[in-house]
Amino acid sequence: MLKIEDLKGELTDIQLENMVRETLKDFSPVKKVLLIHPDYTRVDYTDKLVPMIYRELKKKQMTRIDGLNAGGTHRKMTEQEIKVKLGLDRENDLIFNHLYNHQFDQPEQLITVGEIASTFVSEQTRNELNQSIPVVVNKLIVEDYDLIITLTGTSPHEAAGYAGGLKVFFPGISGPTVIDLLHWSAVLVGIPNIIGSVDNPARKVINEGSSYIFKAIKAPVVSFDMVFEEGKDNKIIPKGLYSGVGFDGFTEAYEAAASASSQIHIVYIEDPIEQAVQVMDICYDEIWTAGKGSYKLQYPGVMASGGEVIIYAPHIQCFHSQKEMEKSIKEIGYHCKEYVLQYVKKFPDFSRNVAAHVINVRGSGKYDLKTKEENCDFQVTLATGIPEDVCHKVGLGYRDPATIRREDFTSSKRIWIEHGGKYLYKLKNS
Repeated sequence: MLKIEDLKGELTDIQLENMVRETLKDFSPVKKVLLIHPDYTRVDYTDKLVPMIYRELKKKQMTRIDGLNAGGTHRKMTEQEIKVKLGLDRENDLIFNHLYNHQFDQPEQLITVGEIASTFVSEQTRNELNQSIPVVVNKLIVEDYDLIITLTGTSPHEAAGYAGGLKVFFPGISGPTVIDLLHWSAVLVGIPNIIGSVDNPARKVINEGSSYIFKAIKAPVVSFDMVFEEGKDNKIIPKGLYSGVGFDGFTEAYEAAASASSQIHIVYIEDPIEQAVQVMDICYDEIWTAGKGSYKLQYPGVMASGGEVIIYAPHIQCFHSQKEMEKSIKEIGYHCKEYVLQYVKKFPDFSRNVAAHVINVRGSGKYDLKTKEENCDFQVTLATGIPEDVCHKVGLGYRDPATIRREDFTSSKRIWIEHGGKYLYKLKNS
């Protein structure tokens, strides 16, 4: 594993180029390359790294390079969005042969390479989920590439502890059952037991699933794991770059990146928050992804009892851009775990991925089976383009975005959070 970091400053382009060169020095010749990259919801410095990687590979006789967007269940990216993400929009000499979107719901794109035993899943979820998970992945990874390169960014993540590393395969380019059951198993364990931790049950499931994927891949696999900070005017500041080769190299690079992220992306506060406005960047263009504004405030004690999380995103018009997912969210609404567990018992075919999403956004609470009363620990309110009546129908609050003013959230217990959903909040003395 190689690393370079400057957590108090900023990595230069020369430092990044040297890191890329050092990581790839032993791979020659390489004719055909697959580059797997983050999607539009990840704000990072992929656009800096890809041109550096491309030019280094050209020196090694590369004749073909394909890109694969590891979007999970997020919407497809347009060709122009992918070009901007990869830095191709400003580099005319960088030519990819294909720019693929991973489409989790297209069986012809997928291949099964193994199965995680039900005993392992049961152990990791404390007997909450007692079934195996088929390891289904995009079949591009088993084609005749000479080298596979992945780029990931690392920050606290509700379903993995930290994003990055092997998560790019499992569930980033996995099939629907993988994505459903991984997120469902994570929500059964609970956000506070996962987010901001390197070693946790969800990450162990990710590692186990990825081990089957690595056995199926014929080519060497290289990981570049990024740690960064967002500065003024949305400037991305590279803070760390970590690389590894093969399964063990991936885990080592991820652990080093997570250690750095813990020093950058965790905010410690003195007292519980009564009201928080999470200002969501435009890269979050549906509640499916903007829900991070709620996730990142759910560490024990951070939100005061009866407090309110306001997801401020006037640009958002829907819960999910895919019609079936949107319909499912509107059918179930946003509820606490106890409510949703009863719902999926009644409707066993309901998407576990959607079920996990609504629990994660709504947060902790209690549901009385006898009285059918639900009491959540804090309120989640949308200040978006979604109409008031629709918000109320799904169990969320509503505020007109035009009424949200920064100056109203300046006290110690009422806070305004720029770059919403990017930072994990914890109490200092928790």
